[in-house]
Amino acid sequence: MKIAKTLIVLLIGFFIGYLFKEKPNSEAKYGETGLATNCRGLIQDNYRGYKRGNFSAKEALDSINRNCGENGLLWEE
Repeated sequence: MKIAKTLIVLLIGFFIGYLFKEKPNSEAKYGETGLATNCRGLIQDNYRGYKRGNFSAKEALDSINRNCGENGLLWEE
């Protein structure tokens, strides 16, 4: 009976910790240079740059793929 109570307490603790942990890319993050350091920030910057005419759609998508694709540099930063 004591083992069952311990397991229940551990499971509840695990799920509470899981629910409240910080999710990767939950908000845009920027480094000291002002450049995006996670995928959310990079995508926001690329979208704004495209809307302002600074980047073509191909340039914006290539940047997203390079940095946030399956082998991206900013993945889960």
